[in-house]
Amino acid sequence: MQLPQIRIQSQNAMIGLRTNNAQLTIDAAPAKQTIKQPQADLKISTKPGKLTIDQSKALADVGIISTEQSVSKMANEAMQTAVEGSKKKRRQGDMLMKIENGGNPLSQVAKQNGERPMKQFNIGWIPSGDAVKFHYEQAEVDIEARANKPQIDVQPTENKFDYQRGGVDVYLEQKNWIEINFMNVKFVGNNFEMEI
Repeated sequence: MQLPQIRIQSQNAMIGLRTNNAQLTIDAAPAKQTIKQPQADLKISTKPGKLTIDQSKALADVGIISTEQSVSKMANEAMQTAVEGSKKKRRQGDMLMKIENGGNPLSQVAKQNGERPMKQFNIGWIPSGDAVKFHYEQAEVDIEARANKPQIDVQPTENKFDYQRGGVDVYLEQKNWIEINFMNVKFVGNNFEMEI
């Protein structure tokens, strides 16, 4: 016996999605920067060295002395000569006063006054080894330096943004359908029979 059957086949619709991603572009330019470095302030002051040469002793060794020293020296020598001359005259006077004691005091006094002592000469123009004195004062250098800070100027630049929106496209990827089949179904009419 065959039972009537209804066979149904169907297929669902399928939706497809196509997406476009959003795009973001950022243009970030570097900041504008200016740097100035002023030179340091430098001040240098110098006190020159001083060399002092004292050659007064060397000049005195060869007989060259200042006027004040020369006058003082000659006055002392004149005083000494006067004192010695006075002693000599007194001694000779005493000898002449005692002429009665015999001897020949006149010829002795004449001989003393007539003879001149021999002068001694030696090389006198060579100064002593330490006659010239040197004194040196060192030079002084004063350095004053002051550093100047750098001058930095920064100007930021604006960022540029470019945005393109994304999107979604929806489309029908597969259509839906339904199929119905009848099996073993018969229609019985007047004097006839029909299979559906």
